Amino acid sequence: MRNIIAIEEENPMPTASPTAAKSLLSPVDHTLILIDHQSQMAFATKSIDAVNLRNNAALIANAGRVFGVSTILTTVAEKSFSGPIFTEIQRVFPEHKAIDRTTMNCWEDSNVTDEVNKIGKGRVVLAGLWTSVCIAGPALCALEQGFEVYVIADACGDVSTEAHDRAMDRMVQAGVRPLTSLTYLLELQRDWARAKTYDAVTGVAKDFGGSYGLGVTYAKTMFGASEGNH
Repeated sequence: MRNIIAIEEENPMPTASPTAAKSLLSPVDHTLILIDHQSQMAFATKSIDAVNLRNNAALIANAGRVFGVSTILTTVAEKSFSGPIFTEIQRVFPEHKAIDRTTMNCWEDSNVTDEVNKIGKGRVVLAGLWTSVCIAGPALCALEQGFEVYVIADACGDVSTEAHDRAMDRMVQAGVRPLTSLTYLLELQRDWARAKTYDAVTGVAKDFGGSYGLGVTYAKTMFGASEGNH
C-alpha cells in the first residue's frame, strides 16, 4: 500500500483542460509548401491514382486559401521537362508564381529557403511528387535545421506504393508528423462554431471531401442539418 501511495504521489493525476495541443496545426503557425505537382511527375506516379491525387492537391490548396495560410508553390524544370503545376492549385493561387528549380530537393534552392525565411514560421507542411525524392529531401533538411515538419501523405505520390511507403517510414522515423488532406482542412477549422470560415470549409468538403463531402451535402439538402448551429 505504501508503495502504491508513493507511486501516486510521484505521478499525480493529470488535469484535463479544453485547450488545443501544441502539436496541432493552426492557420498562422506554418508554411504550406506544394512541391512539383506537375504533369510529367504525375505520369509515373503509381502509389495513388491521378484523380485522387489531383483532388487531394485541390483540397489542401483550397484549405490554405480559406485560412490564409502562408503558401509556397514550387516546380522543377517546368518549361523544359515536367510541365505546368496542376491547374487545381494554380487556380486557387492565381497571384502566386511558382518557384522553378533545377534541384530535386527544393530545400537546396536558395529561392525556396529565402522565401521560407521571409515568411518566418517554424513549421512547414509539405506535399508533392515524388515522396521519396522531392518530399523526403526537404523534410529531412528542414528537420535537421530545427523546423517542425508535417507531410500530407495522400497529396503525395511515388513511382510505386513501396517507394511511397518507405519514404513515409523514413520521414516519420526522423520526426516528421504525417497527416491526410482532409485532416489538414478539419484541423485548421477544429471548431464548427468558428463562423468566419464555416461556409468556406464545408464548401471545400463538399467539392473535394469524398464521401464526407457527400454526407455534408446530403444532410444540408435533405433536412437542413448543420454543425455548430450554423
